[in-house]
Amino acid sequence: MNRADFVEGLRGGSAVALASAPFGALFGALAVENGMSLSEAAFMSATVYAGASQMVGIELFGHKVHAWLIVLSILAVNFRHVLYSAALARYIGHFTSAQKFFTFFLLVDPQFAAAVKRGEAGKPLTFAWYLGFGIVIYIPWVLISIAGGMLGGFIGDPKAIGLDILLPAYFLGIVLGFRKRDNFLPVALVSAVASVLAYRYVGSPWHVSLGAAAGIVLAALLPLPREVPDLEADALQSEVHEV
Repeated sequence: MNRADFVEGLRGGSAVALASAPFGALFGALAVENGMSLSEAAFMSATVYAGASQMVGIELFGHKVHAWLIVLSILAVNFRHVLYSAALARYIGHFTSAQKFFTFFLLVDPQFAAAVKRGEAGKPLTFAWYLGFGIVIYIPWVLISIAGGMLGGFIGDPKAIGLDILLPAYFLGIVLGFRKRDNFLPVALVSAVASVLAYRYVGSPWHVSLGAAAGIVLAALLPLPREVPDLEADALQSEVHEV
């Protein structure tokens, strides 16, 4: 394992760990408030490890919903991870099976965004970098979830102090990080409109997957950006030098 890549990953993920700390604390507080024990909240953070679906899960736990419906709802929220893994496939083909297991386990939204940007920039996506980036987010997430469960009584109603807006704002920031990509605006707009309509007529959490599906369909239908072939680009460059 390359130590320099691992340290670089730690540095990159540390900023995400700080940004996600309020969500971890909020989850712990809400989990205990909805009847989960501290150990159950910690176990959920350590195994599910997905902020949005954990929030959905505890809300359903609090309403005494059937277990199969909770699992299905969490699957609906996390379906985007299937798309994430497909997008990462071309960058992690050299990983071993064991490395891919940990890669997909640690695959949360900021991890995906950072990995894709690194790959698109032409930098090597090594397992050492990926593990460093992921582990510095994962361990604090679990610990802060426990702290949130222990101190949740001091927070009171999260909505009263605006903590419920943190998660949507956080995801919006990740989405805007891809705003310079081709066809970003129409795909994001269609996804947003479809998600709102699905929330109105189908309900939560299905609007997450339905909105994503609408964006995927549009992206597949839109024409690919025209790229100048290497030979043609070389010819153009030669003509410029001659001029």
